[in-house]
Amino acid sequence: MKIFTKTLCMSVLTSLLVAGEYGIVNFATCLAESKKGKQEQVSFDALKKQITSMMEETEKQLNELSQKLNDSEYMDGLSPEAENELKNKFGMLSEEMNRYQGQYYQVMQQANMRIMQQVGQEASVAAEKVAKDKKLFMVINKDACFYYSADFDITQAVIAEMDKRFEVASKPATSEPAK
Repeated sequence: MKIFTKTLCMSVLTSLLVAGEYGIVNFATCLAESKKGKQEQVSFDALKKQITSMMEETEKQLNELSQKLNDSEYMDGLSPEAENELKNKFGMLSEEMNRYQGQYYQVMQQANMRIMQQVGQEASVAAEKVAKDKKLFMVINKDACFYYSADFDITQAVIAEMDKRFEVASKPATSEPAK
């Protein structure tokens, strides 16, 4: 019975694929070229720039302190209390820099996952609409294929649908005039 079921499933899948009633979508292209993907990339880059600037400022302070700590003439002119204060400040800045680096990787990973989820969800909804319009039985991500004919690529249609949905979602809600 198991063999019969497997054979039946493979036959159905093969007949669907042979019938050509499926589409292929390049998700990476959807991410790079759709309005939603571009908007998310701009947000990602702004977040990255913000965190990077904080890290650069801390690194600049660390470098200045390091130069002072390595300058024997400067260090000889300090009182023991001032030297300890300088060393403590260097230690605190080093810890802060380590925290920034850890947070940077965590925040970037979370932001990237959020982008992939949001754009993926939009691509999925758009692919479903395109599939219904074109009477396709399924839409497959390009990454799941070793090879496919370009005739089956519906990526641009999916991007167009994503952009249409993006425009609708981006329009400010207009209030109805009072009667």
